Amino acid sequence: MLVSQIRNSDGSITVAAREAGGDARAVKGAASVYALAMEAADAGKPLADVISAHGLGDVVDLARVRDEGRFLPPVTHPDPAHLHLTGTGLTHLGSAATRDSMHKKTVEAAEETLTDSMKMFRMGLENGKPKAGEKGVQPEWFYKGNGTQAVAGEQPLLSPSFALDGGEEPEMAGIYVIAGDGTPFRVGFAVSNEFSDHVTERINYLYLAHSKLRQASFGPEIRIGTPPDDIRGTSRIRRNGEVIFEKPFLSGEANMSHTFANLEYHHFKYGLFRQPGDVHVHMFGTATLSFADGIKPQEGDIFEIEVPEFGLALRNPLKIAAEEQISVRQL
Repeated sequence: MLVSQIRNSDGSITVAAREAGGDARAVKGAASVYALAMEAADAGKPLADVISAHGLGDVVDLARVRDEGRFLPPVTHPDPAHLHLTGTGLTHLGSAATRDSMHKKTVEAAEETLTDSMKMFRMGLENGKPKAGEKGVQPEWFYKGNGTQAVAGEQPLLSPSFALDGGEEPEMAGIYVIAGDGTPFRVGFAVSNEFSDHVTERINYLYLAHSKLRQASFGPEIRIGTPPDDIRGTSRIRRNGEVIFEKPFLSGEANMSHTFANLEYHHFKYGLFRQPGDVHVHMFGTATLSFADGIKPQEGDIFEIEVPEFGLALRNPLKIAAEEQISVRQL
């Protein structure tokens, strides 16, 4: 089942649900995907069952919603500060080579000459898929922001004026809510664009945190349930109506050096991330970047990330923010 959120003219939200390839219908009595997910989490019921109990109403034309720019991110929180955007890197087979090429370093056979990226990737290969009941190695982890930085499909991704780059990262994102007793529940998975500043990161890997403090987009639909083991999609950049970059990207555990369960454990092991009522959007990494192919996105370019099993393509134009004068004032 695929679910999405639509902004109505009066400020209310319509939740739409559909089976892949089928018509979308409004979920009756649903204030938001968040409200449905919390209802399911607190009752210990599958989200699909909660949606079925609410019932489905009128048909929703998702293509028209998209063209009218009325999609919201597929999950939101009434207080955006309680939605957390985070991610992991070096989790996919091939991702270390991409990161290493970005950092312009040579990889030799000896352990002492390996870059930190290659060392982290090797750790994942060796112990990122632990046996049941065992703890695997923790991955690289980063923070992107809160719900104020979540951008809906078709809306611009805003690159700060001080940024040296604004590039796409096509990934899968896990969507989670925290039940009243502190238990994390996975709502499902969505296509995401983990928008980053790759030039800043390339200067020094210790700038990774700075490079990730950016907006991100995900959706426009969430796929409920267990994801396929082998996920195959396409990442594109369009400029003035022409495709200037197109490349397949792979995800799913068949193409990863970590299991989703291992990545989830190392995020939610922190009590900070198990606060009742919070929402988490956690992006799981990629091995495909236009930056690695020498592409420099320009304002007006359109990022398009598509995985058919996860609903409509995620599309966002790139916009450059105006320069701000920032100063700290004494009280």
